[in-house]
Amino acid sequence: MVRKETAMRLPPQHRGLEVKIPSFFRCPISLDVMRSPVSLCTGVTYDRASIQRWLDSGNTTCPATMLPLPSTDLVPNLTLRSLIAHWAASAATCSPTAAGGGSAASSVRTSSPASLVRQVAASGADPSPALRGLAAYLSDDDVDDFEKNALVGAGRAAETVASVLRRKGEEETSVESVEAATRVLAAIVASDGIDDANKKRVAAGLAADAPASAASLARVMRGGSGLEARVAAARLAEFLLANAADEAKAAAAESSELVSELIRIIGPVDEKGTLDGRAVEAGLSCLATICGSRRAARAEMVRLGAVPAAVRALRATADPRASARALRVLESAAGCAEGRAALCEGAEEAVPAVVGRMMKAGRDGAEAAVAVLWAVCHRYRDRRAADAAAAAEGGLTRLLLLVQSGCSPAARQMALELLKMYRVNAKSCLAGYDSKTTHIMPF
Repeated sequence: MVRKETAMRLPPQHRGLEVKIPSFFRCPISLDVMRSPVSLCTGVTYDRASIQRWLDSGNTTCPATMLPLPSTDLVPNLTLRSLIAHWAASAATCSPTAAGGGSAASSVRTSSPASLVRQVAASGADPSPALRGLAAYLSDDDVDDFEKNALVGAGRAAETVASVLRRKGEEETSVESVEAATRVLAAIVASDGIDDANKKRVAAGLAADAPASAASLARVMRGGSGLEARVAAARLAEFLLANAADEAKAAAAESSELVSELIRIIGPVDEKGTLDGRAVEAGLSCLATICGSRRAARAEMVRLGAVPAAVRALRATADPRASARALRVLESAAGCAEGRAALCEGAEEAVPAVVGRMMKAGRDGAEAAVAVLWAVCHRYRDRRAADAAAAAEGGLTRLLLLVQSGCSPAARQMALELLKMYRVNAKSCLAGYDSKTTHIMPF
């Protein structure tokens, strides 16, 4: 078999060198050298970013073979990635710019990534400059993913940077340093090219002292330099809660300081009451993760104001994912007496918001909405909530649609019981529901 080779443009640091690139180093979709090669179940290898975009667009076939995909799992092709990394390294050593002493950018760089990690680990020194250097390195698209993984894994960058968030007493660092460490860890977690095993090193490093890590992330959300840093801290907190052991999850979920800042981040960002979509999504997602991992945290979340914050976000957002997470938070709150009291106290705003987003937040959101209404209107029979639900526009129609959809048996039963609140007659059944389909009433 003859191996085809193609001349291609190199990254900026290798410009000026003509090189023959083996064709199997190229992604079949982008035709660029693969940074993070992954294989589909068909055996064809693609660059992770390219194939992920293909799958996210709703495609269910292999782009090269057009065969249907029984599984969309992406398996890292470590052998090919290693070959590409060695090829890139050998090309760099042959580059005229390398032989001539390197580019201007490389001459300015005085510290290697490994030395930056050592600087972070050193006691008594401000780690901020080294942390900013690591963040820039991990965010650089021209750095090979193989090298990033080597730094995070064998180089112990994840554990070392996570230790900055755990420092206490005399070693407690400034908000600037904690924010810089948060940005490094968030870059690792968010990168498509970092292996899952290396990402879990971040969770393990934070979980080594979960209360201290939670407190540091709360500091960033409270006193960070901007909204981007606060969002990064919220997402990192969610990653900790989703991947740590049960004991560490409990410690982080029960941090009043962290929960308070998560509630604040989904609130207004200016005097006009504007909500930021990224902040709302990150905050609600983390709060929903807390609800799913620690039932004991419900009452404390309610006490800190989770119910009115979630209702406000529910009324303001049009994003189905954010709406579903807000409904999950309210569903969790409805599971405790304090949460039901908060929902019923603000029933005039909370119940119409829940009804209005019932069919606009996916199946999980719809079932969470029914659970909230069932808890306050049917099981505990609060008159304020029942009146608000009966008066909510489109409530009857949405419940009928839910009953006839593919919801779970539990959600269907709750919806049927809620329907009994409505005075059903021909006029009310047809209002707002004009179709030629025949529907059988559930009673």
